[in-house]
Amino acid sequence: MKDALTERLKIFLHREDNRTLVGIPASQEEIAKAQQRMNVKFHEDYIQFIKMFGGAYAGLAVHAFSNGSSLGNETVVDLTLGFREQFKDLPFAEVLRTSYVISMNGSGDPIIINQAGKVIIYYHDSGETELLADSFEVLVEDNFYEW
Repeated sequence: MKDALTERLKIFLHREDNRTLVGIPASQEEIAKAQQRMNVKFHEDYIQFIKMFGGAYAGLAVHAFSNGSSLGNETVVDLTLGFREQFKDLPFAEVLRTSYVISMNGSGDPIIINQAGKVIIYYHDSGETELLADSFEVLVEDNFYEW
């Protein structure tokens, strides 16, 4: 991610009144175990983010391994494996097999990063997908704003 964006995130997330929005930074061991368990490779921008902030708020909840208390306890592994199981009989299961779930919208639709690094949402009611951003960095840039 660009230095300017990471600096904005640091300033925002490290404010005293935002303590519940930032988790514990992810370790290389946690990252390696998760990638192996889910059979995926995390993209560099996502790795950089979770190594700095853990699961944190960046315009949307971004789940990792230890999330800020406002985000809930579901890890990226919990979300991914849960949605893989939930959608195993649907065509979207093939996409989920090679992707990982980093967030959900207010309706419980999974927001994923696919093999190509693109961020996609799957609308479970309609079975449609929508490209949200060409990368995790663009997703954060498009959604993050300081209050």
